[in-house]
Amino acid sequence: MARGARPEDLTGRARIRDAALLEFAEQGVKGATIRGIAKSAGVSPALVQHHFGTKEALRRACDEHVIESIREIKRDALAGGMGSPDFLSIAMRTARPIQLYLARTLADDSEAARTLFDDAVKFSEEVLGQGAPGMAKAETDDLHAYAAVMTAISFGVIVLNEHLSRALGGDVLLGDGYPRLALAMIDVLDDRLLTPELVEQTRRALKTMIAEGVRPPAEEDR
Repeated sequence: MARGARPEDLTGRARIRDAALLEFAEQGVKGATIRGIAKSAGVSPALVQHHFGTKEALRRACDEHVIESIREIKRDALAGGMGSPDFLSIAMRTARPIQLYLARTLADDSEAARTLFDDAVKFSEEVLGQGAPGMAKAETDDLHAYAAVMTAISFGVIVLNEHLSRALGGDVLLGDGYPRLALAMIDVLDDRLLTPELVEQTRRALKTMIAEGVRPPAEEDR
C-alpha cells in the first residue's frame, strides 16, 4: 500500500494484494484461500484469478511488494524521515500488514522466508557498505555477517512481536507499544555494554577459532 493511501484509493489489484497480506498472515499460505482473499478485498474470486492467476502467484506478488516496501521505508527513514513524527506514524500504519505477513512467513522454513531474509541481508549490506545520512560506518571486517545479524535482530522483533507486546504492555506493531520498543532499540544500538578490553579479548579468541578451524564439540562428544 502506498504510504498514507486509503483502501478506497487503491487499484483492484493492490486491494487484492493487501487483503492477501493479511489473509496469509492470519491463515498461513496453506490455510488462506482465493475465496477468502476475494471476500476480504471486496471483489469476486474470478477477479483475483484474473489479476494473479493462482494463489502461489499471488503469494509471490506479496513477497515482491514486501521486499520493495521494506527497502522504500528504510531509504526514506535514513533520508530524514526518522526525525518526523508524522512520517513515523504513517510508516507504522503502512508497515503493519507487512510486519504481520513477515511474522508468519519468517517463522516457516520455506523458500519464501529464505528469499525475504536473504534479500533483506543484501539490502542491509548495501546500505552499510555505501553509508547513509545519520549512520556511522560499521566497524567490522565481516560486513556480510554484520548485515545478517542486524537483519536477524530486526526480523526477530517482528516474529516475537506478541511476546514483546506483552512485556512492554502495548502492541509493538500497532503503534501504542512501538515508540517504547523503538527507543529501546536505539538505546541498544547506541550503547556499549562490553568494555573495550573484553571486546578485544573476545575478538582475538573468536578469530583464533576461525583461523585454526576450531569447532564447538558435537552433541555426541559432550
